[in-house]
Amino acid sequence: MSDQETGSGPQDGGERVALVTGAGSGIGAAVATALLDAGWRVALAGRRAGKLQETAAHAGGAADRALPVPADVTDPASVEALFGAVAQRWGRLDLLVNNAGVFGAPQPVEEFSLREWRAVLDTNLTGALLCAQQAFRMMKEQDPQGGRIINNGSLSAHTPRPLSAAYTASKHAITGLTKTLSLEGRPHRIACGQIDVGNAATEMTGRFGSGTLQADGSVKPEPVMDVRHVADAVLYMAGLPLEANVQFMTVLATAMPSFVGRG
Repeated sequence: MSDQETGSGPQDGGERVALVTGAGSGIGAAVATALLDAGWRVALAGRRAGKLQETAAHAGGAADRALPVPADVTDPASVEALFGAVAQRWGRLDLLVNNAGVFGAPQPVEEFSLREWRAVLDTNLTGALLCAQQAFRMMKEQDPQGGRIINNGSLSAHTPRPLSAAYTASKHAITGLTKTLSLEGRPHRIACGQIDVGNAATEMTGRFGSGTLQADGSVKPEPVMDVRHVADAVLYMAGLPLEANVQFMTVLATAMPSFVGRG
């Protein structure tokens, strides 16, 4: 029986409800699995239904608390349907993890195609905004009111990699969106924070061990860290009462170059 049917919520014994975008692989899959293991009900959003089912299956006995929902975060109608599915199933939303993102093809800025620019910005930035809008509507109207949004910012929210104009611009913009959501959420008990991740071991960073382009033009291997450390960090942020917030958290492989110091 759902929270919507019983009227229960997290403050009176009901289980907390989370939605994770980009949950079919990488950081999103790790975060969704960790939340399920911690007792959350979790909606898994992503474009590939099969990958979402795999993420749910990895949760083992907790899979009955997973709701895989194929969705395209760049499509307003798809995002609206995604949040509608969560509302219909559980009647509330306590946590949105805005994780869906793409890097795009590395290109010099003068050759960066408008098509590629729009594809990266639409997924990384517009998608985060569309999901945040729906989350705000749910969190403001539900009882108890409020919830939390955690945006995946990346180290590129601070420092660019070479040939990454669109990705870097989108992640710098995520920082502005995080601050705006945090400000506008205050009257409604909606907290918003950002996690900036450096070199978690995922499909996206698979090439880093064999070498990746550095700021000085050289190609060098870079260290990576287990993606579970990112999931643990998100669990900490998500577990705080709404009276407390991690505004920004940076989690990175300790020895990765070109973030702390001159690169």
